[in-house]
Amino acid sequence: MVFSSLLFLFRFLPLVLILYFAAPRRLRNLVLLLVSLVFYAWGEPVYVILMIVSILISWTGGLMVDRYLCQGRSKAAKISLAVSVAAGLSLLGFFKYADFVLRTVNQLAHSDIPLLSLSLPIGISFYTFQTISYIIDVYRGSASVQKNIISYGAYVTMFPQLIAGPIVQYKTIDRQLRSRRESADEFALGVMRFMCGFGKKVLLANNAGLLWDQIRVMDPGTLPVLTAWIGIAAYTFQIYFDFSGYSDMAIGLGHMFGFRFLENFDHPYQSKSATEFWRRWHISLGTWFREYVYIPLGGSRNGTAGLIRSTMAVWLLTGIWHGADWNFIVWGLYYGVLLLLEKLVYGKALKKLPGVVQHIYSMFVVMIGWFIFSFNEISGGMGYLGAMFGGGRKLFDSGSIYQLYSNAVMLAVLILGSTTLPAALAGKVLSRLEDAKVIPIILRGAFVVTVFLAGTAYLVSASYNPFLYFRF
Repeated sequence: MVFSSLLFLFRFLPLVLILYFAAPRRLRNLVLLLVSLVFYAWGEPVYVILMIVSILISWTGGLMVDRYLCQGRSKAAKISLAVSVAAGLSLLGFFKYADFVLRTVNQLAHSDIPLLSLSLPIGISFYTFQTISYIIDVYRGSASVQKNIISYGAYVTMFPQLIAGPIVQYKTIDRQLRSRRESADEFALGVMRFMCGFGKKVLLANNAGLLWDQIRVMDPGTLPVLTAWIGIAAYTFQIYFDFSGYSDMAIGLGHMFGFRFLENFDHPYQSKSATEFWRRWHISLGTWFREYVYIPLGGSRNGTAGLIRSTMAVWLLTGIWHGADWNFIVWGLYYGVLLLLEKLVYGKALKKLPGVVQHIYSMFVVMIGWFIFSFNEISGGMGYLGAMFGGGRKLFDSGSIYQLYSNAVMLAVLILGSTTLPAALAGKVLSRLEDAKVIPIILRGAFVVTVFLAGTAYLVSASYNPFLYFRF
């Protein structure tokens, strides 16, 4: 079940809201836990057991770490931490990477070891990182131990951010789990934010994805340069509006239930370098790797060699986290090298260039990154890359011009929608009308209703509704 589905919008969410707000406050974490388990079990009931096991391991690990620290037994606390983290990573590694390892061994050794063909548990990458960060923070003393298994289970399973983040660190919502106050204003803010994300996902990402899917299956041997770049541009916008839209919906749902999740995107396509891009893209993942990998490895404190080691380790793990295939590893290493080059070689020179040149550079390297990310098959990917850079083919043909002409309005909307301009214009309009209190409310309501009706009409009439991060 995904947020951008008729089942979720018209059945699951209304029922959950009724149950949640009908329950006494002391039982609302329990309601969240139970409905989240139902949400998770909707497609893969058997993996609820895996999630419960993960919850029990990390919750028990946190209790043991806290107990040993209170007793002054730091070595025992460290062992408990290591065992708990290793157990969580082992579950993630087995279900996500076992077949990748077996395929690689078969290719290198020319063997025929049968694959396990396990389906990937939804959201396992996200909730595993959340459980690990909880145990580490308890060990560090930056988060208090949660002794209530219901509240901790609600944190791990919370359906708004379960399958696609943002990755919520326990320390950021500890107080909200213990005592939060839902309100009409928070709920209204949540509905508004949810509908912004819903519109991004259904009306923008899906249409960009249709264009990308149409172009990527074309014969790369005859694909003009312009068509190839239109295709990768469509994918660039699809993955942004798909993922950021889902994050907006998650944050909006959090507001409805009284939670405030941290932002996960900050208009990354306005960046002027790859470094800035990764400060703005998937912020919760970058924060997680910085706090739990980069800094513990020494970061830039150990000179250039330490910086290179820490950066490449982070980006190798970032690539592996995103998927069990070589293109994700290459994608991670690509960004590791790129960020090191900006840091050590040409970053200062880049900042001296005109802003428009910096922006063109940033979008070029980002689009190349999305090309690597999008192709699991090496042969198909290399053919498409050749089409992007000529390879003896035409720069454009009548089909390219038709693609550009017929999708010009959509591409313009995608470009504008990825900037701060729409929010800035809406803010100016609403600020000028703030004295007329009713009009801003009517405008916000009209926006919510319009997006909801347009998105629902799309879902009713169309069968294309993928979610790119659904299996990460």
